[in-house]
Amino acid sequence: MPHPARPTVTLKDVAAAAGVSVATASRVLGGSARTVAPRFASRVLEAAATLRYTADVSARAMRRKSDAIALIADDLTTPSIAQVVAAMERQARTVDAFVTVSATRGEAERQLETIRTLAGFRPRALVLTSSRIRPGALGGRLVDELEAYERDGGRVVIYGGIDMPFDSIRVDDRASARLMGAHLAATGHRRPIILAGTRDRAYAAERTSGYMEGLLGGGVDAQDVRIVNCEVGRRGGYAATARLLADDTTGGLSGADALVAVNDDVAVGALAACRAAGVDVPGRLTLTGFDDIPLAADMTPRLTTIALPFADIGARSIRLALTARDPGRGPVRETVVGALVEGASLRVR
Repeated sequence: MPHPARPTVTLKDVAAAAGVSVATASRVLGGSARTVAPRFASRVLEAAATLRYTADVSARAMRRKSDAIALIADDLTTPSIAQVVAAMERQARTVDAFVTVSATRGEAERQLETIRTLAGFRPRALVLTSSRIRPGALGGRLVDELEAYERDGGRVVIYGGIDMPFDSIRVDDRASARLMGAHLAATGHRRPIILAGTRDRAYAAERTSGYMEGLLGGGVDAQDVRIVNCEVGRRGGYAATARLLADDTTGGLSGADALVAVNDDVAVGALAACRAAGVDVPGRLTLTGFDDIPLAADMTPRLTTIALPFADIGARSIRLALTARDPGRGPVRETVVGALVEGASLRVR
């Protein structure tokens, strides 16, 4: 039985969905030289992708590339990605380009659809930031789509530890976390609990492994380290810590001397749970994070964490994206290692 034809999507439909004028939508989708504020341009591109408005745009885009650099991320609400996007925007503005952003929730089908749609608008470059891109997903179609885009003259840059044939910048989460584990061991911590996030997050697994390597290398007994999985975020950190505090069957936090969070958001939630239960940080318990988001410096006590240069990563990603790739060389592979920032949330034991 034939499927009913998909209703024709007009420019007016896209403009209405994005909450902008038809003229603004036309400038974004038609590759106009007139500047459109990034937040409006992003909304138009998101609406066009959702409504699958591509045919007319592709035809017009064949005449010229746009001034956009398209950023594709898993989640645009995290503090770390906000820093990366802000730095990308600043760097792009130096060459009169602007950054548009799309979120995929790390889902392979949505990643593929977003890449395919945005490539039809012929941006200068696609920058992907994700810990959940699998090169073999969907039978390799995602890689095929990106390679086709590059053959058409586009540039692909990936921020993340992804084994794909494109220029990339990655954080060595394991080596960075090892610094924290070693520091905790050196300051006398012997019974830490690692709030490890969820198993589907590659970076979380790497950080947990790094923490363990640093702790064990510093003389901590593996039997004295507890690993607790939790939702990645403030809510997850709070819930996991509250459960530990209330769980008499496993001893709760009894005997533990440190909570080692997979990122600063989780640490913020853990601190809130400790305060609600009257647990002194760092008098009773050391607390550490990872990322060094702005909130980490504003916490009381100031969070001990691993600082990542998100602004530098964002700016460097754009510089790579705007640099013509030499066909005679292989992909650029850059690695960043974080730095330990010791705050008042750590107490020497």
